[in-house]
Amino acid sequence: MVVIANPRRQNRAAFRSWSVNAVKTILIVDDKLSALRLLTDYLTEHGFRTITAANGREALYVARHEKPDLVLLDLMMPEMDGLEFMRLFRRERSTPVIMLTARVEEADKVVGLELGADDYVTKPFGMAELVARIRAVLRRAAETPTVNDILRVGGVVVDKGTHIVRVDERKIDLTPSEFSLLTVLMTIPGQVFTRAQLLERLKGDENVERTIDVHIRNLRAKIEPDPSKPRYILTVFGVGYRFNDEGDER
Repeated sequence: MVVIANPRRQNRAAFRSWSVNAVKTILIVDDKLSALRLLTDYLTEHGFRTITAANGREALYVARHEKPDLVLLDLMMPEMDGLEFMRLFRRERSTPVIMLTARVEEADKVVGLELGADDYVTKPFGMAELVARIRAVLRRAAETPTVNDILRVGGVVVDKGTHIVRVDERKIDLTPSEFSLLTVLMTIPGQVFTRAQLLERLKGDENVERTIDVHIRNLRAKIEPDPSKPRYILTVFGVGYRFNDEGDER
């Protein structure tokens, strides 16, 4: 089942305040029809186009064909749960994902972040907060700095205009959160950033500094030749992280 909200139901004032050249498409994945209807109605009223899926397997099919700008993902679902969806989806696309979960254990949230989620919201949640988080994540994904703004340190090259990252000429797919962190670290190579400073850059995430450790671990797995012996993103114990301004192994 794929449901596309009627765009005539949009709140035009809200849409004008958010519009960034095109209506953003949100894929809502939840096995509860009541939740799908509630989220569809609210997000449509706030200027988004919505499509839905009832489980992870259906969501993969919809995402491949509709190419949404962001996925709202429930974790507890039949057939294929949200975590299994994340494992498969992240092999194909770096589309932003916000997890919707009733699980309060930190371990569950960490697993989702390790699989590549950009943010999470614990149920029950306020709809206004959810919209704010969606907009924050979409802003990170759509940042367009000045043209030809290239960051190059050692074998890592970041094109901030096209959001393309290459390591030793190999293209690397990063989530918006990973891209934002890498950009911050590479903008001033050698400078130590605390977890709090990096967390401030990820404005859509909850105020949990362990979130940064998870994103850094994911980032290292993608760009480091040997993540167990980082060459680029170095840990400054008791403080935070810095990007190696020499790019040499240490």
